[in-house]
This record gives sequence, structure tokens and C-alpha cells, in this order.
Amino acid sequence: MGLVTEVLLLPFAPVRGSAWAIRQVLQEAERIYYDPATVRAELSRLEERLESGEITEDEFDRAEDELLDRLEAAERMSTRTGGTAR
Repeated sequence: MGLVTEVLLLPFAPVRGSAWAIRQVLQEAERIYYDPATVRAELSRLEERLESGEITEDEFDRAEDELLDRLEAAERMSTRTGGTAR
């Protein structure tokens, strides 16, 4: 960018900085949400809740499907980016 552009955009610097920070937080939250280790831990906790009678079989099935979808999405994302799923 040229000097004139930088000077003209200077008043917007706090907004641009805030937008960058928000993007970083969202990226980290998404990384944690789709982390295979996180999903597997949630599946384990879900099974414990079922065994203890805290949730019904139907609730377990719905939640398990959601978690398995997340795990599948994480593996697809890992394949696209060349990473390895845990």
C-alpha cells in the first residue's frame, strides 16, 4: 500500500485490528471444536452419561451422530490441509 492509502486508512486501524483479533479467536475456537482428540473425549463423556442413566438412548444417539459428524468433518479438513488426524 502506498503512503497516502495508509494515511487515509489510519482512522480505521482500530477496527482492522479488532477484526483481525476476532478472526484469530474464531479460528482457534474452530480448531478446538474440530480437534479429533476433543471429539473423542466428548464421545467418551457421552457414553459415561448414558451408562450412568443421565441421558436416554435417544439423546445418546442424537448427540453421538453430531459428534461423529464433527469427527468426520475434522478428518476431511485434515486431509485437505495435509495434516494428520489424531
